[in-house]
Amino acid sequence: MPAVIVLGAQWGDEGKGKATDQLGQHTDLVVKFNGGNNAGHTVVIDGEKYALHLLPAGILSEGVTPVIGNGVVVDLDVLFEELAEITERGVDCSRLRISSNAHIIPPYNRLMDQANERARGNNLIGTTGRGIGPTYADKMNRIGLRIQDLFHPEELRAKVEAALAPKNTIFEAVDIPTLDPNEVSDHLLSFADRIKPMVCDVSLVVNDALDRGDTVLFEGGQATMLDIDHGTYPFVTSSNPTAGGACTGTGVGPTRIDSVVGVVKAYTTRVGEGPFPTELLDDMGERLRTEGGEYGVTTGRPRRCGWHDAVVTRYAARVNGLTDLVMTKLDVLTGHETIPVCVAYDIDGTVTQEMPLTQSGFHHAVPVYEELPGWSEDISEVRNFADLPQAAQDYVLRIEELARCRISAIGVGPGREATISRHSLIG
Repeated sequence: MPAVIVLGAQWGDEGKGKATDQLGQHTDLVVKFNGGNNAGHTVVIDGEKYALHLLPAGILSEGVTPVIGNGVVVDLDVLFEELAEITERGVDCSRLRISSNAHIIPPYNRLMDQANERARGNNLIGTTGRGIGPTYADKMNRIGLRIQDLFHPEELRAKVEAALAPKNTIFEAVDIPTLDPNEVSDHLLSFADRIKPMVCDVSLVVNDALDRGDTVLFEGGQATMLDIDHGTYPFVTSSNPTAGGACTGTGVGPTRIDSVVGVVKAYTTRVGEGPFPTELLDDMGERLRTEGGEYGVTTGRPRRCGWHDAVVTRYAARVNGLTDLVMTKLDVLTGHETIPVCVAYDIDGTVTQEMPLTQSGFHHAVPVYEELPGWSEDISEVRNFADLPQAAQDYVLRIEELARCRISAIGVGPGREATISRHSLIG
């Protein structure tokens, strides 16, 4: 049985939560490998909506062990709030496992997010303000706090004091209230007893599972175009949501990975700042936002909407070595007479079908569209590809051709069951 990576192939919000949840019903472990509570997954089960921010989607599937890997940054307040909320709704959360090497988001890094944005003035990155970036920065600067530090109080207090001193100086400079290191330490240490039963060596747990022949699903937060190395820098996240991040974020070697599944919307969305060639700033963009329910799960921010960008999808297929694509929200495109698809960019008179070499080129990219026929039939109840309207089938096949990667599943509604399967993603 395989080790499968599921990740976003656009700018996030593609429906990875639903895809992971569906696959998670047939797996033994679901392992989150990057990011924090700056992203959200929405899963709908029997008409009931679950909004997950930090927890792996596998938490909603009985018999699945949900795991938070070392590549994740953990806000302890958010973690236990989320656990309490879904426990009240009848979900067994005792199965959760967390890497001892995962880094903690301390309260002062949420303030650092605010301070950094103030310092940028009009040149905003569009951060969610959750402290994600400053925590990854602390990690790289070797001044971060890890889950294992909760079990060594004096060491944690010393680390907090050392990390907070220069940050308090910054807070004073930008009129943000300073924090007391003892209060911060006391607050973090209050979680130690509750989290201790969940803490483990994730690398050992996951590799042992693969040795047993278990199926392991690696779940990525954010998406390819937000990758710190391969995304639209600097308008990116602070981790690697691409396939390589699954290995470094869990302690599993690349030779153990069997397949990589990218999730794309039938159109394209983006939240926050940064270039977006196919963005629609007119009534059509508002129509996609309204009909697609395009508002952030975590932040509530309206998403920027545009037509499907096949250049981005093909780039994601290459960078991640995708074996399969899952297309979501095909039903949202119902009712359009024609549907444009971006097949290339025009950059200062030169047409290219690949991602521009420079960020400046991407900023100036003008989409070259191919118009495809639309359809008017309701497809939300369709479960077989052959039963889709011919125009909808042709749309999927054309995206597949442009991406150079097979589309193995198609979402036609928000529910767990509203999916058309073309090829098996597991087994």
